[in-house]
Formats: sequence, structure tokens, C-alpha cells
Amino acid sequence: MRIPIYKSRPVEPNPARFGGQRINDFIVLSEAFSNSYLLQTPEGNIQVNAGMGIEAPVIKHNFEAFSNAPLRYLVLTQGHVDHVGGVGFFRQHNPGLCVIAQAGNPEHQSYDGRLAPFRGNRSAFAFDRKFAAAFEHYAQAGLTEFPPQDVPTPDILVEDRHAFSLGGLDVELIAVPGAETNDSMILWLPQHKICLTGNLFGCPFGHFPNLVTIRGDRYRDALTVAAAVQLVMDLGAEVILYGHHQPVVGGELIASELQVLRDAILYVHDETVKGMNAGADLATLMERIQLPPELEVGEGYGKVSWGVRAIWENYAGWFKHESTTELYPQPRSVISADLIDLAGGPQAIVARARQKLSDGQYVEALHLLDIVLPAHRQAPDAVVAAIEAHQGLLKDSANFWLTSWLENRIRLLQATDSR
Repeated sequence: MRIPIYKSRPVEPNPARFGGQRINDFIVLSEAFSNSYLLQTPEGNIQVNAGMGIEAPVIKHNFEAFSNAPLRYLVLTQGHVDHVGGVGFFRQHNPGLCVIAQAGNPEHQSYDGRLAPFRGNRSAFAFDRKFAAAFEHYAQAGLTEFPPQDVPTPDILVEDRHAFSLGGLDVELIAVPGAETNDSMILWLPQHKICLTGNLFGCPFGHFPNLVTIRGDRYRDALTVAAAVQLVMDLGAEVILYGHHQPVVGGELIASELQVLRDAILYVHDETVKGMNAGADLATLMERIQLPPELEVGEGYGKVSWGVRAIWENYAGWFKHESTTELYPQPRSVISADLIDLAGGPQAIVARARQKLSDGQYVEALHLLDIVLPAHRQAPDAVVAAIEAHQGLLKDSANFWLTSWLENRIRLLQATDSR
């Protein structure tokens, strides 16, 4: 009987900490916001990913505890900031270092750069407290100065496949564009049947992928992600060194988990498309489509309902054909004052929201409270009710992003309530 692997693995990403870990006789792991790996050979080392700029000195320290051999290659599995930010630091300490990335890397870094302030602000609710804890950890170890975040220019760009050998270790680089990013790339060590995937299927292994992140990013096509899973399946890996947390070990386990993940993605895609063609509205599909027991995967990073919405909007765009108002810039909130007047004041709306709370209808309560909250000074008990609604939703959340959002909203509402 299958016990889904996600139940035995952590979910949350965390910044680099001091202390590396030997994986086998030639690979060292430094966990970080995205894991970095050191592949040791008699002719020098190969590093996979560079962390963020602030993490690079920690990663370097962790690897040097195991090897002081020269670093010959640095391979980037994708262009996200937590993979590429430390490249400049490692170049500075390793003259002649050759940096290899997938051909879409320059475009992805340009895309990220255009939206850096936007995405930084939109991610803060999930990561600000983690950064604060990391800086405290670094300061305790005497690290107080950090290299800037790099936007590197790779030396080699891989269009499809690229192979090289170093010190008897054969390395195959395989482009897998459009899974996690448009510049995703994996490393395959055929002599050892080890695959270094980066975050190819999202952050934690064994979970439904984020087909779009709530921090804001491009949509990821479900069929492209499923094809990426198939590609890794076809390699027949016996070890996967993933972008977060510990290795996944065992050929049968890997094959089973990847098959379930592929089939889960295809199931959600196909059911969404079927519902769209049958005329079902998006909200109905988000509520109705659930994975059958045999396709159970975690929903600790992506969620099936979010995947349904991403698939729907990736195919159909933002217009839901539900209201003419969708086509105009005025949001629903422009009539909040009218609704408050029609209800006879904010207290009537808060009272109805309280009824919803007592019935455990937390989302419905928030819909009502959203009418009143912009004018909360007239109804301070609306803030208290909103806190309770978020706390009710938090009790049932096992998803990193959703939990982070709810916790942050509670903190903000509590700060508002204390004024």
C-alpha cells in the first residue's frame, strides 16, 4: 500500500544555515531557500546553484568544511533569485569559474528584474520573518556583511542538452523549459543514476505544483509540467536531489511518486477542461474537482483548487463572462458605502457576518466584512470579526502559502485593532 511521500517530508523553505551535509562519497548538500550541492571530483568541483546573495557566504563556508578543491563549474537549475543571487560571490572567489544555465536564463532574469519591487512586496508576507531569523543566525556566527544579489551572465547557455566530464564524473544537462520556470534545467549523473532537479515541480517534492503563485508570477502550463515529470521518470533515477530538503532515495519509490504526480496533474487538467467545455463556471470547478484517493499528493505548496483556477485562466484569461462589471475598472468595493447605507449601517452587516462565523462559514463572513472593513473606524468590531474569520480558516490550512497569508493578515488586523 502506497504511503504518499509528502507525509514524511517538510514543506517550508528556509534560508541557508551554517552546517553542510554529506550525501554520499562525492556529493555535499547545503540547504537554503533553494538547495546548493557540491559535486567533488579529483580534478575540481562542480556546484549546483548559488543561493541568494546573502546566503552565498554561508553556502561557501558549508562546502569548505568538506572540500577546498577549486570550483570549476557552477550550474544553475533555474533563474529564480534564490538560485542565481550568489553567482558573483562565487566568481570572485573562484577565478575562471564557468557558469552554465539553460538558454532561457537571460530572459527569465530580465523578467524577474522588471518586477523585483512588485514581487518583493508581494512575497514579504511569507518571508520577512524568515529573513529576520536568518540574519540573527548569521550575526551569531559573526557574519554581518553580505555580497549584493547578483544578476549573472552565464558563460554557457544550454538549448537542449549539454554533456561534459570532470575528473571521471559524467554530467548531462537537460533543458526542461516551462516547468517551474522558462529556464528550468536538470543535471543527470548517468554513472550513478542521480538526478538533480532543482525545483522542477515546485518547492516540496510530492506536492501538487503551484501552477501560479499567489505572490505573483507567470502561469505554468499543466501539460508542460506533466511532461517534465515524465522526462525525469524516463531517466530511471535511483536518487533525486531536489531543490529543497533531503534526497529522495529508491528507484521504485521515485517511479511511483512521479507517476502519481504526473497523473494527478493530468487529472486536474482534464477535469478542468471537461468542465469548461460543459459550461461549468470557475467557482464550481474549483469546489468540485478533487483528486481520487489513488492520486493523493500533498497540497502544502500548491493546491488543487488553485491549480484548477490557473488552468482555467491560462486557457481563458481573466474575463469570466459572469458580469459586465468585469470589463470596467471600477471594483465591487465602489458600492460598499451604498450597501452599508442600504443595510442601515455597518453594524447590521457585522451582525450578519457574526452569524456566518457561528456557522463556520468563514469565507462568507469575510465577504461581508470586506464591505465594512475600509470604514472600520465606524465599526471596530468588524476587525475583531475578521480576525476570528482568518483564525477559523487557519485551523484548516496545511498549505505554506495560505498559512503564511492568513497569519500575516491576522497580525495586520490585530495591529489595526490595537490603534
